[in-house]
Amino acid sequence: MRPPTIRDVAERAGVSKSLVSLVLRGSEQVRPEKRQAVLAAVEELGYRPNAAARSLSERRTRTVGVLLNDLRNPWFVELLDGLNSELYASGLRTLLADGRLNRRLGEDLTHTFTELRVDGLIAVGTLPDPAAVRTAAARVPTVVAGTREPVLPDVDIVAGDDERGARLATEHLIGLGHRRIAHIAGQGVVGELRRRGFEAVMREHGLAGSATVEQGDLTEEGGYRATVRLLSAPQRPTAVFAFNDMAGVGALSAAEELGLRVPGDLSLVGYDNTYLARLRHLWLTTVDNSGHDIGRRAARRLLDRIAAPGRPGEIALTTPSLEVRGTTAPPRPADRPPHTDH
Repeated sequence: MRPPTIRDVAERAGVSKSLVSLVLRGSEQVRPEKRQAVLAAVEELGYRPNAAARSLSERRTRTVGVLLNDLRNPWFVELLDGLNSELYASGLRTLLADGRLNRRLGEDLTHTFTELRVDGLIAVGTLPDPAAVRTAAARVPTVVAGTREPVLPDVDIVAGDDERGARLATEHLIGLGHRRIAHIAGQGVVGELRRRGFEAVMREHGLAGSATVEQGDLTEEGGYRATVRLLSAPQRPTAVFAFNDMAGVGALSAAEELGLRVPGDLSLVGYDNTYLARLRHLWLTTVDNSGHDIGRRAARRLLDRIAAPGRPGEIALTTPSLEVRGTTAPPRPADRPPHTDH
């Protein structure tokens, strides 16, 4: 049995094919009783529009390309959830590509998206080749989400306030009484902003001399290796603020392997408030980076840009908050300074 066609819907509703097309596109030019007749016919026949035919007639594919920095990062799952819910409600589907694969293949997946004639592009996270985003943005409405780069004239940026989030984490540790605090730093502009927030708070409290920065990456392994180096120093830190939750989990593994209890011997703070931080056996204190909200707002910005492509790009920042869980506590009495002026 063949699937119903738009002609079948038109015959059932007693209207023309062009009027059925207007109803399916959500046009306001159709009288309510005609619209109702068409929708009833669609429901009765089980009609589903042919996406390829519709894209040809509308000159739109109703798809959005999403290029992620690295699919292994659990924070991107939260962002994608917000992104997809907003786009789906507007009748758009997403095509997903992994920037890590992009690097391995030496292929520009933004070019693939433009060849597929996506209606818009969302670049998520710090991508290795900002020039590719610049090229794509000249051809298709583009939004950058979850990072602050690249800054381009007609591209909106939706991200968390990374410097403020880092300040929250550092203030929390100092408030507990920690003085020897280390930061496992990330990469790119986001890494720089979080490091800047950490160092600024340490300076403001007169603790610049006891602040340590150890370079890591965005992975659990990177957090593990950085923490091993930090805890092998003669004056080991009593607290570690990690660039993200994955690095924080790596730091937790390193501490336990070296025989240190968390938070008894070492306090840990992560960043992003991913599902990892909420696992009961980890229960990681972390900065909530509003991933779902960033995704939702990025989708909304893209929809606005599709409707009005020529407007100037803007930067929108979400406000982070601190989620205090089970990996932070005051330092042991032996690790506390004899008196504190700050």
